[in-house]
Amino acid sequence: MGIDYVLFDRLVELSTRFKPAGRSLMLGRQKFPIQTKFRALYEKSLEQHGIAARRFDFLQEDGYAETLLSKLGFGDVETMDFSDYEGASVLHDLNKKPKKSLENKFDLIFDGGTVEHVFNVPMALEGLFRMLKPGGRLISANGLNGWYGHGMYQFNPELVWTFWKRACNCNVIDCRAIPVEPNDDFGHVEFQDPALSGVRLRLKNQIGPGRTYLYYEIEKTEDSHLPDFALQSDYETRWNGAANAGKTRLDGKTQSGEILTTTDARS
Repeated sequence: MGIDYVLFDRLVELSTRFKPAGRSLMLGRQKFPIQTKFRALYEKSLEQHGIAARRFDFLQEDGYAETLLSKLGFGDVETMDFSDYEGASVLHDLNKKPKKSLENKFDLIFDGGTVEHVFNVPMALEGLFRMLKPGGRLISANGLNGWYGHGMYQFNPELVWTFWKRACNCNVIDCRAIPVEPNDDFGHVEFQDPALSGVRLRLKNQIGPGRTYLYYEIEKTEDSHLPDFALQSDYETRWNGAANAGKTRLDGKTQSGEILTTTDARS
């Protein structure tokens, strides 16, 4: 696992508008190698976001990414992994519910491609929710397309809106496709909530066949909560529409006898 140029660029942008006050957590001990073919773009990204630094300022001798995250203002970053083979400071199996001592502890969780390697994805997502503090942010970058054979799964933006937004009542701040190659013809594609249109997202001809991240940023709030279940947006829209239609009579009353307004009867 490693933070490549396009994820570096996203983290630089994030650093200009979010500074965690408390603990930060990196899933897996990510490495930060400079990609030689994109070396000029690192300084361009820093300059664009008003950061007076060079790419080499963020490197550390063992090649890992704690220095990068710390110097960008994300604090002293702790690392979580299944084992300590790479020196992780917090040991936890994301297939399982986190222990109480980890709940509501982190202001920032960075998932730079870990959840795609976890078999029990629902439990992993629930665990990330539990570990985030209200006001905390989860930054995730996992495979959307082109990562065949890399992990157990590739993900869809529908998951972001269905689980994090509607089921958990978190704020979705960003949800986009990011090609691994910054010069890819398709570029970044921002995804809106399919529930707004009631129609599934159409990704054909919007994202390329090459390796592409599903990158998203969510914020847990005081009103966020874990759901009993999650429903895909277009099905939920149809089921709710059918249920509402079934309650409407030609005489403008619901089955319970409640009088509808003129606007209600038409909607």
